[in-house]
Amino acid sequence: MSGTELNDLIGAVLTAHRDDPPRLWTELGRAGLTRLTGSVDGGGSGAGWAESAALLRAAAAHGVELPVAEHDLLAGWLCERAGLPVDDRRRSAAVLDAHGRARRVGWAAAAERLTLLHPIGDGWAVSDVDAADVAITPGHNRADAPRDDLAADPAALQGVSVDPGTVEQFVLRGALARAVGITGALDQILAEVLEHTTTRTQFGRPLAQFQVIQHAVADLAAENALARAAVDAAVGAIPVEAPHADLAPQTAFRIAVARSVTGHAASIAVRTGHQLLGAIGTTREHRLHLFTRPILAWRNEFGSVAHWDTVVAQTARAAGPQGLWPLITG
Repeated sequence: MSGTELNDLIGAVLTAHRDDPPRLWTELGRAGLTRLTGSVDGGGSGAGWAESAALLRAAAAHGVELPVAEHDLLAGWLCERAGLPVDDRRRSAAVLDAHGRARRVGWAAAAERLTLLHPIGDGWAVSDVDAADVAITPGHNRADAPRDDLAADPAALQGVSVDPGTVEQFVLRGALARAVGITGALDQILAEVLEHTTTRTQFGRPLAQFQVIQHAVADLAAENALARAAVDAAVGAIPVEAPHADLAPQTAFRIAVARSVTGHAASIAVRTGHQLLGAIGTTREHRLHLFTRPILAWRNEFGSVAHWDTVVAQTARAAGPQGLWPLITG
C-alpha cells in the first residue's frame, strides 16, 4: 500500500467513525491499523514508524485521541521484545516503580491487558497481565483524555527479564509518538488560523491583509515547518526493516531535538491560534480547542519540554567541538 493510499484509508475511517470511539477502534483494527508495527508472524501488519506516524498525525488532525502509541508502539513492542505472545486485545503499557506504581498511564482503564515494565531483582522484566489484576484509578489529562494511575503487587509480577536499556527505549518511543501527534495538531491549528484570517473581515478587509496578522501567521507557519522537519528526521532515522530494534544514539538525539522543538512550537501555536481567532477560539463550540488542549498535554508526557531541552544541550556539549557537527548532520 502506498503512502497516499494509507493516508486515504486512515482519513476515511476517522471521518466515518470519529464520533463513535469503540466503533472507530474496531474499524481501525479491521483495516490492520491498530497493530501497524507488529510483526506479521505475531498477527501485526509488519509496517514501520512512517506508517504509524501517518496514523498518529491523522488522528490528531481530526481531533481524535487513540491508544495507538500505548497499544502498538509500546505494549506490542514490549511483548515482542520479551518474547511474549501478543494478540488484538486492547493494551496499554507502563513503567512501574519499585512499589508497583505508575502515574498518568494512557488508556489503562479502557485496556483489556496491561503490559508492565517493572523492576525485578537488580534488573527489569516485562509482564503482560489482565487489567482486572491491577488496581486502576481513572484520571484525565488537561485535554480530558484518559490518563490513569496503576498499582500492582510487585511480588505477583514474575515477568520475562529484559535489557536494562528497555526503560530508556520505552521513554524514547513514547516521546516520539507524542511529538508526531503534536505535528498533526499543529497542521490543523495552522489550517484553522488561515481559514479564519482569510475569511474574517475587519474595517472592510480580511484580517490576513493586516501586517501584524501576517507576521503572526508567518511565525506560526515557521514553527509548524520546523517541528515537522525535526519529527520527520527522527522518524526517518528508524530503520524501516527493524522498527522494533533499539534506537541508536543518533536517533535518540533526533528524538530529543524533535521533542524540544515540538514542545516550544506547541506554546507558540496555542498562544497565536487563540490570539488570532479571538473570543470565538475560546469557546467549546469552535474546533480550535480540539488541537490546542491536546498539545499542551502531550508536550509534557514522556518527559517535559525542559527535560528534552536539557538532553539536547547535554548531548551537544558531550559531543565536543569535533563531534558536534557530525552529531547535528549525521
